[in-house]
Amino acid sequence: MIAPIFRQASLFPHWLPVAAARPGMSASWWQWVASTDSLTTRLTVAGGAKAFRVRLLRQAIGLPQRDEALALGIAPRRNAWLREVALCLDDTPWVVARSVAPLSQLQGKGLEGLGERSLGSWLFQQPDLVRGPLYVTRHRPRFVAEQSASLSDSVWGRRSVFQHSGLSLLVQEYFLSAMADDLGLPSR
Repeated sequence: MIAPIFRQASLFPHWLPVAAARPGMSASWWQWVASTDSLTTRLTVAGGAKAFRVRLLRQAIGLPQRDEALALGIAPRRNAWLREVALCLDDTPWVVARSVAPLSQLQGKGLEGLGERSLGSWLFQQPDLVRGPLYVTRHRPRFVAEQSASLSDSVWGRRSVFQHSGLSLLVQEYFLSAMADDLGLPSR
């Protein structure tokens, strides 16, 4: 029998368990990519006097990518709630994120009304929140490639599934080169 962590990695060949990516990652990136606390809080602190803002890129009902559906355990051709945002400091995107949730689990959660509020500010207030394992990638985010080259110029990406009161929510976050440049982080 294949261990679940490796079985999942083989289903999504460009996503590796975070520990498997550790040897190729600098210590400074490891602190960002492997952290399990609120990314919103981390960005706000790292930005110092810079204003933090969520820019809503897209929120819709649509088909998830095949690997997203598999990560959530839903049928690939089944509609889901999709939300794509840029997390900005002084209007410069540092992170782009895509969240995916099964439509059948959204009722009463209030996620549809987040607008330009941080998903993390909602998630990390949930007392029963459970975060699944972190996976990382060096691939660029596909969901913003056609919008802007700067939004798809990522250094690292990470994702995990959050569980809260019957809701499974896949959150994918890609750390952009602009963030690396502003914070003086290495290329890996």
